[in-house]
Amino acid sequence: MFAHPQAPRAWGFTRGMARVIGCSLTDAVVDGWLSREELGDLVEVCRSCGQTRQCTDWLARTVEAQSLPAFCPNAAALSALKP
Repeated sequence: MFAHPQAPRAWGFTRGMARVIGCSLTDAVVDGWLSREELGDLVEVCRSCGQTRQCTDWLARTVEAQSLPAFCPNAAALSALKP
């Protein structure tokens, strides 16, 4: 699923963004709301994003949120998975 060396960091950011809005990506895959390929696509979008610093800072300050920041290119896709 991850073919790039930056993928583990991008996975952490993607999972972190989902977590703060109450979404478990693992559960989304297990429950069939998200395929492994779609999850890989989300991680790739994150990996390609140039907002690493903003993401790191936002996640460091945010435990729970109703929505994701506008700078996140996965905001809409992750919000659609929100319970």
